[in-house]
Amino acid sequence: MVKLDDRSRIEAEQIIKNEISAITSNPSIIRGNNGCAACHVLFKVKETMKISEQDAADLLSEVLLDNTPLNDQFISMVEQIHMKARMMGITFAIKAREAKDRYIDANFKNTLSELVSDASVYGTELLMRKLIISHIALNIAQNLGIDYHAATEELYYYMRKNDMATHEELMQAIRSLLTKRSVEKP
Repeated sequence: MVKLDDRSRIEAEQIIKNEISAITSNPSIIRGNNGCAACHVLFKVKETMKISEQDAADLLSEVLLDNTPLNDQFISMVEQIHMKARMMGITFAIKAREAKDRYIDANFKNTLSELVSDASVYGTELLMRKLIISHIALNIAQNLGIDYHAATEELYYYMRKNDMATHEELMQAIRSLLTKRSVEKP
């Protein structure tokens, strides 16, 4: 994680504010009309500040965690783009079955490979955190009938507002799952 001075934090916060404003006034700037609003902001921070994607993601989370009004604006923008203004998934639905199957097969294999790689690089505990958060976001998306990106951002918004409690609950669940796995092994 990148450690930033006050000047860098102020710069990142300004980039985030500017992008929220730009997207709100012209949603088509998000990689045509089908890109992710949150990812657009993330990559603007990365490109403008010339930092890694992971550092930009950490910085975006830190700035939003520290600035509740900006966090509210961010989630409002995501909701507007992903829930109100779009009907995502239509382009997949109109594809031929073979094209759908190829897309799913490629994603299936890529995701498994990525998870195995993450576990070997970052450890099982971090991978478990990622999987649990993904599963929660998926449940939110299914229960509310919204897209996954929007559900993920809603979840992160909630987690930032309840940082310590959600962190503890996640860590308790991870410890419990890892303990059960080691007990059940022959």
